[in-house]
Amino acid sequence: MPRYMLIMRGTDESNAAMMASIDEAMAATGRFIEDMMKAGVLLAAEGLDDPARGVVVDFGGETPVVTDGPYGETRELFGGYFLLDVATRQEAVEWATRMPAVRGSKIEVRRVAEEDEVPQGGQA
Repeated sequence: MPRYMLIMRGTDESNAAMMASIDEAMAATGRFIEDMMKAGVLLAAEGLDDPARGVVVDFGGETPVVTDGPYGETRELFGGYFLLDVATRQEAVEWATRMPAVRGSKIEVRRVAEEDEVPQGGQA
């Protein structure tokens, strides 16, 4: 079956709203994870640490430039993911619409490319 990644994307504002009610958000997310486990579709789920603890490696110039967080205003920030094993894109979208997310956040649904779909060296 195809695998789909539900990518959690937030903004500074949506992340602040989630943190304001973190206990409620964690409980709702726990129920969502249980539902996916019962349905047998959840392969993995991970949330990311505070972006202030991150590092960016920028390849925009001659040599990579490493910058420590915290960063300025964030328009969209990758906050974590769920990896699902479902039959169709529509099924992945249905799970995404059930995700307990705060106003202002987004869930991106992307199919994971299979090994035979990735271009191999020298092949067009």
